[in-house]
Amino acid sequence: MLKKLFSRDKTDPVATPPKTEAPEQRAENEGKGKSSERRSGNKKRRAKPAPSAWSLSDFPVPEAPGKVRFHDLGLDDTLMRAIADLGFQYCSPIQAAVLPHTLRGHDAIGKAQTGTGKTAAFLISVINDLINNPIEDERYLGEPRALVIAPTRELVQQIAEDAKGLTKYTNLNVVTLIGGMDYQKQQNQLSRDLVDIVIATPGRLLDFTGRGDLYLDGVEQLVIDEADRMLDMGFIPQVKRIIRLTPRKESRQTLLFSATFTEDIIRLTEQWTYQPVNIEIEPDNVATDNVDQRVYLVEEREKFQILQRIIRMPEAESVIVFANRRDQTRRLHERLRKSGIRCGLLSGEIAQNKRTQTLQQFKDGTIQVLVATDVAGRGIHVDGISHVVNFTLPEDPEDYVHRIGRTGRAGAKGTSISFASEDDAFLLPEIEKLLGSKL
Repeated sequence: MLKKLFSRDKTDPVATPPKTEAPEQRAENEGKGKSSERRSGNKKRRAKPAPSAWSLSDFPVPEAPGKVRFHDLGLDDTLMRAIADLGFQYCSPIQAAVLPHTLRGHDAIGKAQTGTGKTAAFLISVINDLINNPIEDERYLGEPRALVIAPTRELVQQIAEDAKGLTKYTNLNVVTLIGGMDYQKQQNQLSRDLVDIVIATPGRLLDFTGRGDLYLDGVEQLVIDEADRMLDMGFIPQVKRIIRLTPRKESRQTLLFSATFTEDIIRLTEQWTYQPVNIEIEPDNVATDNVDQRVYLVEEREKFQILQRIIRMPEAESVIVFANRRDQTRRLHERLRKSGIRCGLLSGEIAQNKRTQTLQQFKDGTIQVLVATDVAGRGIHVDGISHVVNFTLPEDPEDYVHRIGRTGRAGAKGTSISFASEDDAFLLPEIEKLLGSKL
């Protein structure tokens, strides 16, 4: 870890030399050293990928006023080749604001809504640093160099999918750890090869560290995504335990992202980050202009019939229906299925392998309708969703923004329809206040 810290010193004039360890910190680190000795039988090296003939000249992007090209950031060619494959030419506002700092080793606190490109912002920084600072000494299994924590399984899987796309031309190994999936299969990923990036939900990550299958004392980069959602879902005590297993904040790079910043989140950022840069990206509109937002004032007993009519419209090619509770989604899914509608269910009570299968069926068009709760709906990034229906209005206005953000993506047009009945119409004013306009 000193190598990492000295690397920050050379490029970061505000960094300070390593502090003298407190006795309790020294004891903890000594214990970590013993755990490394226990792993001494698990040494392994991986072959590097064959050299690529690709060069930046194969990916021409013209300079544009007011835009930052990925070419301008000095990224490694293997990473740039993956970026070219993904069709990224210019940075989004959050990427343009945060990457010049994080690529130099600074900690960062980012305020940005979903859909702003923050995932690519932190992944590009992490991957480029790992490529440029390879470890020549012997390494051990189960010791990641970078750790990304996210609150939901679907979001973890989406981040991992993006990470694998960006590392396709490197020898970096990405491992996903989530609850609801077979523990042994995930453990096998760690025992087959050295791991560079672990992307995980807090609970399952602690399962692995508690059993001695994963050690976080070598983490150089820590990413905490959707910190506000972590707080809402009660994960902060688990996140605190995880952070205590990583090196001190002066000896790692920490990137934290949140859509909102409460006093609690601000206090946590002060504890977890070291002299961070603060980046706030406020969208021009809280809700995208690509989404046609409508509210239907209906009686509770009329909702299902109207929902059926919406789904059967020719233009309703791909629909997500949101409800607030698991029992509501379960009943909705069953009624739609009995009505002959190809639909799937995403909620916290569904086994993870089934949720993954359902989401894939939705992506490839095998099912037309996805019924989901807010927790399960986080991390659903599927292009081509034509409609989002709020069968029940969300109690948290921020969830309304996240829900309708599932449609109108990648420049496409989308429609959101919200049912307001005698049971929940009182929630509309707070949603309109957040949006800054009447629905």
